Amino acid sequence: MEIFVSAVLGELASRSINFFISKSSKPTVLGVADRLQRALLRAQVIVDEAMEREITNQAVLQHLDMLRDAMHRGYYILDTFRYQSHSEEEAKGQVMSNSLSLLKVNPLRGFCLSNRNTLILEQLQKSLDDLSSMILDVKELVVFLASYPRLYRQPYSMHLLLGNCMFGRQMESELVINFLLHTQPHGSEELEVLPIVGPGKVGKSTLVAHVCKNESIRDYFSEILFLRDHDFIDDDLSTFRRFEMIDQNRVSNSNKDRGWLVVVDLVGDLNEDAWKMLYFSCKQRLPSSSKIIITSRSDKITKLGTTQALNLEYLSHEAFWYFFKTVTFGSIDPDMHPKFTHVAMEIAKKLGRALIGANVLACLLRDNFDIHFWCKVLAFMRGLIQRHVSEFGVEPFFLINQNKPVHLGRLATPHEDFVYYYDYESSSREEVPKIRFQDVMYGSVKALGKFEVLGWISPIPPYYSYVVTCEVRELKSRAGAKRKRSVEN
Repeated sequence: MEIFVSAVLGELASRSINFFISKSSKPTVLGVADRLQRALLRAQVIVDEAMEREITNQAVLQHLDMLRDAMHRGYYILDTFRYQSHSEEEAKGQVMSNSLSLLKVNPLRGFCLSNRNTLILEQLQKSLDDLSSMILDVKELVVFLASYPRLYRQPYSMHLLLGNCMFGRQMESELVINFLLHTQPHGSEELEVLPIVGPGKVGKSTLVAHVCKNESIRDYFSEILFLRDHDFIDDDLSTFRRFEMIDQNRVSNSNKDRGWLVVVDLVGDLNEDAWKMLYFSCKQRLPSSSKIIITSRSDKITKLGTTQALNLEYLSHEAFWYFFKTVTFGSIDPDMHPKFTHVAMEIAKKLGRALIGANVLACLLRDNFDIHFWCKVLAFMRGLIQRHVSEFGVEPFFLINQNKPVHLGRLATPHEDFVYYYDYESSSREEVPKIRFQDVMYGSVKALGKFEVLGWISPIPPYYSYVVTCEVRELKSRAGAKRKRSVEN
């Protein structure tokens, strides 16, 4: 008995000493950052494994989505801590000070050293606590990941995986799949409609194309029909007449119960009369198990749905930075190039979380892996944004998403104006321009007048090519115009 009491007291004494030591020793910034790095690696393993699996359980998807968000926030705050020192060092240099002014965007400026370190420590610790808590929450779920079938083979590099898959939409895609595979009650006469709403270039068409590529969806529906608003909004309604003349023999006795999937992509405003005619035609001519997906920028389509609308939003700043850093550096380790990584982080903040812009800039920076060129691109983007905000009150990317003309300018030839009029999507079967957008805006391509350039070719379904209609103009200085008038006089 005495031995047992002695052992218990010894254990209590040991725990008390360890408790007081842990309380008396304050954690350091480097120590917390190192622990956060290890936690991020554990989270990365779980997320990467989940990306390879076809997970259908909504609770599992929600937990993994929360873990992914915590991981992105952790990487963001860790990168901010790592590369802020390069911000201060580069801002002191003559070359960097002329092209960067990096301290202007440092959220920690104005704080004394002790206060700033305290703030950094608090942010790192909070991110570590949140991530550690999320890892514990999904600890049991990791065991079940192996029971889900694999979607594809894992590439040898993460940048290849992100460049060839739909980033950050795993939970949304499973929600759409569950809607499509859901069986209606017997006797239901209405066709089910799912509205998908989101701003321009957020990935609505990409999400639907990704879902339609799923084998279970292709096996479930006998036909998948894609329509855009110009396909059925016309004066003579010829499309509806063709739709009503669908050959009923295509629906054989063997698959008469298999419905059609009709995908409607609305680019303009909703024409309710045209929609009613389309819906009535589908209801009359297609099997009752058919379903409709309608996508639009306007939330007016939500009233057309038979289920809750799916709202797509832009990626968070932290998730966007994770994507941009991965596709920009590719197989290069960003930690080996901290100055490059810091400049890339500042460029990402200027892109307005636009995935197409991220892919265009990532390609440009990869092709020109030079710190001076990256700094010039950042300085050029800062000047462009400041000029538009002062003149129009909005950033240029907002006008581009509205398909409104934007004066961008050119990096190599500042005496020329580069006007971005509008862009449109071209199918993979159509011929696209040879000149790339980045070669005109950031390169030395000689071109004048109005023409079309290739913005980006998507490597994932629906494999759209984004073509930009633009114009290059020569700028005439006021001083030159005054001299010309004086000579004429």
